[in-house]
Amino acid sequence: MNAESNQTSNNSAPAQAQNSPLGAPLPPGLPLDTRLRTALQSKQTLHGIFCGLPVPALIEMAAFAGFDFVVIDNEHGMAGFETTEHMLRAARASGIAPIVRCFEADIPRNLDAGASGIQVPMVQSPEQAARLVQSLRYPQPGAASGLSGMRGSAFSTRAAGYGAFGGPAHTARSNASIACIAMIETPQAVECAGEIAAVPGIDAVFIGPNDLAHTMGHENRWHEAPVQKAIERAVRAISDAGKCPGVLALDATQQARYASWGARYFATVASSVIFKALQEAAGQRADIQY
Repeated sequence: MNAESNQTSNNSAPAQAQNSPLGAPLPPGLPLDTRLRTALQSKQTLHGIFCGLPVPALIEMAAFAGFDFVVIDNEHGMAGFETTEHMLRAARASGIAPIVRCFEADIPRNLDAGASGIQVPMVQSPEQAARLVQSLRYPQPGAASGLSGMRGSAFSTRAAGYGAFGGPAHTARSNASIACIAMIETPQAVECAGEIAAVPGIDAVFIGPNDLAHTMGHENRWHEAPVQKAIERAVRAISDAGKCPGVLALDATQQARYASWGARYFATVASSVIFKALQEAAGQRADIQY
C-alpha cells in the first residue's frame, strides 16, 4: 500500500484507510482493534514494519505512511510493558493493526494490553504451535477448534476497556479476532512448516530469514541459494496448508520473489529504514541493511 503524495489535502483520509486489506480504521470505542485476523485470512497482501525502538510516535508514523500493521518487537527491542501499552494506544489511535512479537511467557500481559496479534519466535513443532493457540484463547465452551484455550480471564485490563467492554462479549470478540502468528527460523521448523501452519488457530506463519540462515550455517547471508530454497519450501508448504505465509522483505525485488511463491504477509524493519534515510541525509550512498 503506497503512502499518499505530499500534495494530498490535509482533509483527505490517512493512507492506510484507502484500499487496505483491513478496511477503514475502527471508530473510537473498543481498545482492541479486531481487523487483523480477518485480513490474514482474506488472501490479500499485507504490508507491515517491525518496530524495535520503544517510541510510540514511530507507530503513528508507520500508520500515516500507509503500512497495514506494525510488529512491536519485544524479542529484540527494549520496550517494557508500560511503553508497549502506550505503543498499542498509538496504534489504535492512528488506525494501524498492532502485533507484538514476544516470548511465550509474555503473551498474557501483551494480550491484556490490547495486542491484535501475537507473533512468537522460534516455533519448532506443531505441538508448540498448538500450545501457543491455547495461550491466546480464553476458555469458551462450544467454540470451534482453535477458538478456545486456557488464557486467564481478567476484564480490568486495557484490552477489555478496564471493565467497560468485559464479560462474555470480550471473550468471544478476543477469541474470534486476535491473530496467532508462529515464526519458523530453523531447518527443523522448515521441515514441518506445513504441519505447524495446519494447527487450528494458527493464522499465519512468518519465516525469519536471518535466524534461518544462521542455523543453516550461512551466518547472515540469507540471500544465498540454500537459504532461499528453504524459504521457498516453507512458504509453499504454509500456503498449501491454507494459511498466510509471511517473510521479511526489505525491497520490492525480494517481495516480488516471495510473492511468486505464495507469500502475502510482508514486513520491513523500522531501524533499517531510518538508518538508510540517515545515511542518505548525510550524503552517503546507502542500501537498506538488516
